[in-house]
Amino acid sequence: MDEDEDTTIYKIVANDEEQYSIWPADRENPPGWYDRGPTGRKQECLDYIKTVWTDMRPLSLRRKMEAQADARIEPTP
Repeated sequence: MDEDEDTTIYKIVANDEEQYSIWPADRENPPGWYDRGPTGRKQECLDYIKTVWTDMRPLSLRRKMEAQADARIEPTP
């Protein structure tokens, strides 16, 4: 085994803005972050995040943009 190889087991965490990250599985989550997926090697976790986090905008921004778009739509008579 390469001494520089990362053998850390990670977990996937997300915050209230639906932003994802990885965190060492044996450590307590940072404040405001919650478990949100499988645990595994770094690349496995990053691959998972790549499939589920398809919109990088924070949740609050997405909601604001959706509300603005809805406000521009005029009702049909």
